[in-house]
Amino acid sequence: QDKGTKMTEFWLISAPGEKTCQQTWEKLHAATTKHNNLSTNSKFNIPDLKVGTLDVLVGLSDELAKLDAFVESVVKKVAQYMADVLEDSKDKVQENLLANGGKVLLEQQWQAEHKFYSSSLDTVPFLFIFKGVNQIDNDLKARASAYNNLKGNLQNLERKNAGSLLTRSLADIVKKEDFVLDSEYLVTLLVIVPKLNYNDWVKQYETLAEMVVPRSSNVLFEDQDSYLCNVTLFRKAVDDFKHKAREYKFLVRDFQYNEEEMKADKEEMNRLSTDKKKQFGPLVRWLKVNFSEAFIAWIHVKALRVFVESVLRYGLPVNFQAMLLQPNKKTMKKLREVLYDLYKHLDSSAAAIIDATMDIPGLNLSQQEYYPYVYYKIDCNLLEFK
Repeated sequence: QDKGTKMTEFWLISAPGEKTCQQTWEKLHAATTKHNNLSTNSKFNIPDLKVGTLDVLVGLSDELAKLDAFVESVVKKVAQYMADVLEDSKDKVQENLLANGGKVLLEQQWQAEHKFYSSSLDTVPFLFIFKGVNQIDNDLKARASAYNNLKGNLQNLERKNAGSLLTRSLADIVKKEDFVLDSEYLVTLLVIVPKLNYNDWVKQYETLAEMVVPRSSNVLFEDQDSYLCNVTLFRKAVDDFKHKAREYKFLVRDFQYNEEEMKADKEEMNRLSTDKKKQFGPLVRWLKVNFSEAFIAWIHVKALRVFVESVLRYGLPVNFQAMLLQPNKKTMKKLREVLYDLYKHLDSSAAAIIDATMDIPGLNLSQQEYYPYVYYKIDCNLLEFK
């Protein structure tokens, strides 16, 4: 498909059956294809559900609206988390989650899965859908929390090993031979010397305090701004030395050479990095499977909404055709006009409503645009990440 013109947005609409539902379908198809393919269309077959009383339908309509919002939020969360987990390859989110802009998923899953229904609308298993999606939501929280923890700890360690000499870990920089160890009297300090002041350091360090070992300073490492130098002196001169060094902008880093600790740090980093790699594959697989489950549930909720709304609007006996349209990006406005012309006769008040932004009792306009035909949007653009 040409990504430029196709929207990953679908319109699920329904119109009353004319002489037959097939005729309704053919009429829509002809009207949208006559004007150079305004949309790609397919029938959307909804099983015949037994209809209860009007009160039940109105109640269901409200319940379904809430369920729709909840399921959509979970679908988005799973997709967003997939984007977080794939870090550097966000562009792969779409292909990991939605084949062909979701169209294949929409059609196949829908046709194949009527497991969500019992035949009576009064007992539409809301609870079944809600429980399933709620479970995904809870599992996602737990899995995301565990993985984020791991990722966070690893990032903290990585941060410790990067950054400026003033803050970064020195474990991977210094070696045993840079220090005088196990001496009762002598101690080796590590000093951060700004590059601009390096000449001063060479001239001054031996005289910053008494009892500094001559020629005991070497440059061990450098970053953009500073050198890391060692210097050896008598333990009792350390306070003096630190104090005097500060006047010259030489900063003594707090550091004890401890091989065990340094080794433990390295091992921890390797462990976290291995753990993260181990968890990555299964997590991505879980996200794919559960995205698909949540998405299927979402489409079922949309289908139920179309059914309930169609019966409320078009009356009994049940006689309507549901259709799935994938609009072309450039001609959406034109498609709206064509649909309006096709269906404006359904609703004498539609003409007054079409430009009105006021709220009409019983119509939740803030949530859902109003048209003379039943209309729900399935917006897969929500799942595109930059």
